[in-house]
Amino acid sequence: MSEIRYDGRVAIVTGAGGGLGRCHAIELAKRGAKVVVNDLGGAVSGDGGSAAPAEQVVEEIKAAGGEAVANAASVTDEQAVAAMVEETVGRWGSVDILVNNAGILRDKTFHKMTLDDFRKVVDVHLMGTAICTHAVWEGMRERNYGRIVFTTSSTGLYGNFGQANYGAAKLAVVGLMNTLHLEGAKYNIRVNCLSPVAGTRMTEGLIPDEAFKMLTPEAVTPAVLYLVGEDAPSRMVMAAGAGGFAQAQIYETKGIYLDEAERTPEAIAARIDELTATEGQEAYQNGGGQSMNFLGKAAEALGLGKLA
Repeated sequence: MSEIRYDGRVAIVTGAGGGLGRCHAIELAKRGAKVVVNDLGGAVSGDGGSAAPAEQVVEEIKAAGGEAVANAASVTDEQAVAAMVEETVGRWGSVDILVNNAGILRDKTFHKMTLDDFRKVVDVHLMGTAICTHAVWEGMRERNYGRIVFTTSSTGLYGNFGQANYGAAKLAVVGLMNTLHLEGAKYNIRVNCLSPVAGTRMTEGLIPDEAFKMLTPEAVTPAVLYLVGEDAPSRMVMAAGAGGFAQAQIYETKGIYLDEAERTPEAIAARIDELTATEGQEAYQNGGGQSMNFLGKAAEALGLGKLA
C-alpha cells in the first residue's frame, strides 16, 4: 500500500498547542503538509490565553524540517477565525484540511452545573467546530477539495457521568458531520469524526496511571491521518485509543407497525421486544431512510404495495 502523504496540502489544526492536536499537527507536517497550529493557549476550563503553546509546536515542526505557523485565535471568535483562514490562503493558497480538535472541560453533575458552564462548553466544541468549518467551507467548494475531521467522544456517543455539557456538544458534532457529508459530497469534501481515548491534560487524573501511559496521543493520530487522506472515507466515526481502532455507527431497528386503532402506549409495551429486535436493523444514509421505513410499513399494512 502506498504511503499516505499531504505534499502540497495545507492543514489547520485547532487546539494544537498540546496533547492530541500537537501530535496531529506534527505528524501532518512530517508527511508534507503545511500546518497552521492554532491554540488559544488557555486553561482546560477555557480561561486565559497565550500564544506560547502554539509557537512551541511550530518550533518543533520547523526543527524537524516541516513548515508551520502559529495562530492563537479562539475558535469561538468568528472574526479571528475568518482572519486566520484568510491569512492562511494568502500565505499558502488554500486550506485543504481542517482538524477540529480544540476543546475545554467544565465537568460537574447536571444539578450543580451552571448554564454558563453548559453554554461555554457547547460554544467551544460545537460552535467552535461550526465556525472553523464555515470559514473554510466555501474555499473547499470552490477548489473542489476538502478533508475535515470533527472530534466527538464516547461521552457524546454513550454518555459519561458529570459531563452533560460535553456529551451534548460531542454528539451534536456527529449530527453536523452527517449533514455536511451530504452537502459536501459533490464538491469532493469529505467529513468524518474522530472519537479518541487519550491521556492528555483533559483526562489527567481521570484515568489510572497505568492506563494513562498506554493512552498516548501518538496511538490516536493515525486515525486522523487516514481520515484526511486523498482517499479518505466520508461520514465515518472512527474510535481510536491505545492502538485500537473501530467504527462507531448509529443503527435503527426495523421496528413495528400499529394499525390506527392499536396506536396506544399499551400496544407498544406489548410489542417492545419486537420493536427493539436488532435483526434487519440499518444504518441510514440520510434522514429519509427512517421515513421510508415507516411509510413502507404503513403502505404494506394498507395494501398499497411497496413504495418506490
